[in-house]
Amino acid sequence: MAEAPAVFIGILVLYCWIAVANAEYKIYQDPKQPIGKRVKDLLGRMTLEEKIGQMTQIDRLVASAEVMKKYYIGKHPSSILSGGGSVPSPTASPETWVDMVNGYQKGSLSTRLKIPMLYGIDAVHGHNAVYKATIFPHNVGLGATRQVDFLTCADLLLLCTRNTFLMYRDPELVKRIGAATALEVRATGIPYAFAPCIAVCRDPRWGRCYESYSEDPKVVRAMTEIIPGLQGDIPANSRKGVPFLAGQQKVLATAKHYVGDGGTTKGINENNTLASKRDLLRIHMPAYYDSIIKGVGTIMISYSSWNGVKMHANRDLITGFLKHAAFQEHRELAREAVRKSLVLLKNGESADKPLIPLPKKASKILVAGTHANNIGNQCGGWTIQWQGQPGNITVGTTILTAIKNTVHPETKIVFNENPDPGYVKSNDFSYAIVVVGEPPYSETFGDSTNLTIPDPGPSIITNVCTSVKCVVVLITGRPVVIQPYLEQIDALVAAWLPGTEGQGVADVLFGDYGFTGKLPRTWFKTADQLPMNVGDQHYDPLFPFGYGLTTEPVRGN
Repeated sequence: MAEAPAVFIGILVLYCWIAVANAEYKIYQDPKQPIGKRVKDLLGRMTLEEKIGQMTQIDRLVASAEVMKKYYIGKHPSSILSGGGSVPSPTASPETWVDMVNGYQKGSLSTRLKIPMLYGIDAVHGHNAVYKATIFPHNVGLGATRQVDFLTCADLLLLCTRNTFLMYRDPELVKRIGAATALEVRATGIPYAFAPCIAVCRDPRWGRCYESYSEDPKVVRAMTEIIPGLQGDIPANSRKGVPFLAGQQKVLATAKHYVGDGGTTKGINENNTLASKRDLLRIHMPAYYDSIIKGVGTIMISYSSWNGVKMHANRDLITGFLKHAAFQEHRELAREAVRKSLVLLKNGESADKPLIPLPKKASKILVAGTHANNIGNQCGGWTIQWQGQPGNITVGTTILTAIKNTVHPETKIVFNENPDPGYVKSNDFSYAIVVVGEPPYSETFGDSTNLTIPDPGPSIITNVCTSVKCVVVLITGRPVVIQPYLEQIDALVAAWLPGTEGQGVADVLFGDYGFTGKLPRTWFKTADQLPMNVGDQHYDPLFPFGYGLTTEPVRGN
């Protein structure tokens, strides 16, 4: 009888030993250990299948908790992404997004090694895939922004007869946009943004040109200030050039697409960039230096090629060179970004007879055009869906609504998307505002060889502007052919792709604020001139790089 308790005790000891063994100390799970030591320990424990899973990124459309567990999908470089238009539902709430991400995370944490997954999303001009999120202007518009400081003669310490303005790029604005975007992305449970795009677009025929801040690498370099906006400022005494993330109100940023994707032949997306190494380093590489110094967490490799070699196969440039080298407040910020990004290209017959600022009090104003009352057209691609889409696809202020909000209460606003000349002439309008441009697009679908305004845009301009004084507002992701209509147009504004806050357009049209934006890229006369960039030997633009008329705010507005 005495042997039974002894056997029982032996079995109990064995189970305790097994439990202790299963709960063994794992270096890779100890945050106090050095990163290198933790990585080495983890890699030593992983099977081939687990390593493959950790090198795989899957789209949300094929993800589930079961898939995460079965295929070991986990931390970066493996992750889940929401590509263009990949959403739980078109009007999904932030809570729905959070629940979805948490569900995937539970699957990853149920694996043998409990490696968490990382969810990423293309938040390229705000949290653009999410219904009701703030949609900021695309980068082409932000590249046009300029900060204006008023300097008196005393400030300049000069004997002068008139005061002056000092204008310089406005990277502080994009930093604030980055911070606002980070908050909105985090509110949906996502810690990782595939932004910013720091391509230097050298040919506007490229379908992604509006994702580029400028044709000038200096402008693009300045705009990398969005990275500390997204990730947070590196502490003063910290080491530069090391990935940095400030906390739970920030997101991991992605500098993309490494490198030279803005210089492909004829602007064809994911095509071949023909350039010497000197030009690659001089034009396309500098913004990556700045991004790394500012602690960017990740860099996305381009699908394009450099001199015939696919970037993903370019070991020298990737492994060698690179590795060793509140929502309303946010909407106000987006509105500020819109008004600062607008570029005034023409204003009346002469400087003595400007049309802008427009009078708020008038008997009757015509608003026309395909883009006047269309949030989707206003926002462009990478908005809710990958290609974007026309229509009121998210919450915001159309330019038509903004005009109605701004004019005098007694002023009558008449909207006719595509009026004929007889209608315009017979209605005795005080003046007209025509809003036309490109349809939404992204990537290869936006490649264009002619860069003309799609129909009925040209006929709307002609029908309206030959019958009454008119302002034409262009909603485009790049310069387009406008020279044939320029004589008919009294005032011309490049509004780029301003996003949801169309009120910013009305702010400057009616003189609440002045125009300050400058062209971030050359505006050509005809597509036959392309590519044509500032500094080229044969440089004959319609409007040169850096061009932009200015206006003063109207007192009392």
